[in-house]
Amino acid sequence: MPETRIIDSLGEVGRDQWAALFPGELEDYDYLLAVERSGLEGFRWRYLLVIEGDRLLAAGVAFITEYPLETTLGGAGRRLAASLRRVFPDALTLRLACLGSPCTEKALYGFAPQATPGERQALLRALLAGLEDLARRERCGLLGVKDVLAADRPLWDAVGVPRGYRAIPSLPIAGLRVDFADLDSYLARLTPSARKDMRRKLRAREQVRIEIRDNVDDQIDRIMALYAETRARADMAFEDLTPAYFQGVLGGMPGRAFCVLYFQGDDLLAINLMLAGRDTLLDKFFCMDAERGRPFNLYFLSWFTNVGLCIERGLGHYQAGQAAYRNKLRLGSELTRTANYFRHRNVLVNGALKLVAPLLAADPTLRDAA
Repeated sequence: MPETRIIDSLGEVGRDQWAALFPGELEDYDYLLAVERSGLEGFRWRYLLVIEGDRLLAAGVAFITEYPLETTLGGAGRRLAASLRRVFPDALTLRLACLGSPCTEKALYGFAPQATPGERQALLRALLAGLEDLARRERCGLLGVKDVLAADRPLWDAVGVPRGYRAIPSLPIAGLRVDFADLDSYLARLTPSARKDMRRKLRAREQVRIEIRDNVDDQIDRIMALYAETRARADMAFEDLTPAYFQGVLGGMPGRAFCVLYFQGDDLLAINLMLAGRDTLLDKFFCMDAERGRPFNLYFLSWFTNVGLCIERGLGHYQAGQAAYRNKLRLGSELTRTANYFRHRNVLVNGALKLVAPLLAADPTLRDAA
């Protein structure tokens, strides 16, 4: 009979056992271990395991944090939340137990490859029972599941909705199919106005030095300054990354993680942290000195640099992450929708959250990609 366990460190699971449940996953065992060891303030990591004998049948990444509800609000909703917080400072912060990670692009849960659709439903119920047990132990009122892919919604609706979970739109994931031979062929696919604009913007390449590195220790202070500036400009910010995150990901994933650095003279103006897999290049974080980097069109230069790396390495997919959707759509990206699921252990609070759920939706494509 399978049992569900909750552990505090991924190091308690064998790498091969974990990898068998997540074949081809870019944000793999080594990435998650680097996140766990990076010392992100305000987060405690947990791992949910469904085990039968010595076999790992299912697993999921989870975390515990104090969650400000306005984290995913924008516009009028955020202003309203700010007003309420001035009167009721603690009312909009809930203790959260969540399946997923603030440092991954999607909810990370996996099943034994041989599991049938019916068995996957049973295993997902076991994972959710583990999450709910974790919430009780840690006195978390709010339970969540972060960034479920659209393709997985039928499974989650079948298992989660009967348990009281509600779905709200989350941030889509932008991706570009790299099925062209060179950058000229790619440019030819863009609209005439976009193609003309990109050719003009890319002239700045001659003024910028680009370095690809798997070690950035000599630049880490400058990188963190760029990250802090970029985070301050963001509409939504959940986690606050540390130097140990960048250094741990690079050090723990040799050959699969690297940074692209953009210099003007000896000054570092931007950095892009990347993960590379068998067929995908994943853009994790792009951090830039906005005032000094914008004249060199570094956002667009980095985009074409990354697409060029996909072509050179034979990678068929460039995953450009979340945010800046208007530019990404203009450059030919497609969006994969995601959803967050949530419920509150208190029936009355859960009912209230369902009423305000439309305000909590974190899908900005309705705003900046129209």
